[in-house]
Amino acid sequence: MLLNKVKDIELILGSASPRRKQLLTQLGLIFSTVSAEIDEFAPANLNGFETAMYVSELKANALRNSLKPNQILITSDTEVWQKNKRFGKPHNLDEAKTMLLQLSGKKHHVYSGVTFTTTDKQHSFWVKTSVHFKKLKNQEISYYLEHGNPLDKAGAYGIQEWIGLIGITKFNGSYTNVVGMPMTEFTQELEKYIDNL
Repeated sequence: MLLNKVKDIELILGSASPRRKQLLTQLGLIFSTVSAEIDEFAPANLNGFETAMYVSELKANALRNSLKPNQILITSDTEVWQKNKRFGKPHNLDEAKTMLLQLSGKKHHVYSGVTFTTTDKQHSFWVKTSVHFKKLKNQEISYYLEHGNPLDKAGAYGIQEWIGLIGITKFNGSYTNVVGMPMTEFTQELEKYIDNL
């Protein structure tokens, strides 16, 4: 069981995301948090899962030098992609509206890359979820832009927020992956990682 395996390990979440903090807390983990201000640029030739892995490792490597023995750094990146196009965090509400209009009535994919890092070892994995939006009404998009939090999320939406509740017709894969961290896979991969330290 993961909680037994982490008793003597100091976990560090390399993220300022309140959603990732909440998910790890709900899992029963005790951890501290740090974050690195990095440019989440990724080379244009990378696809969705490669981009998520690249940025997750970018975050890890920015914080790696401060690690001490017996610490595991956890970093993650969540990407929204549709037809080979990356939907990052919108810079303003106009950009958020454009993204939601493009996602409306169509399927897109959410990729998360997760990286575990110690002083001498690093392991990354990725998870994909397919998400289907209904055809969103203009009034629904406007309401979410005014009352939701589209600017701090890839693709300008949160599956757990109002727009997700009224707009997502189905998804295939991990729900928590779309929230910000694929927790079933996270638990399995972290257990294996600790076993191989």
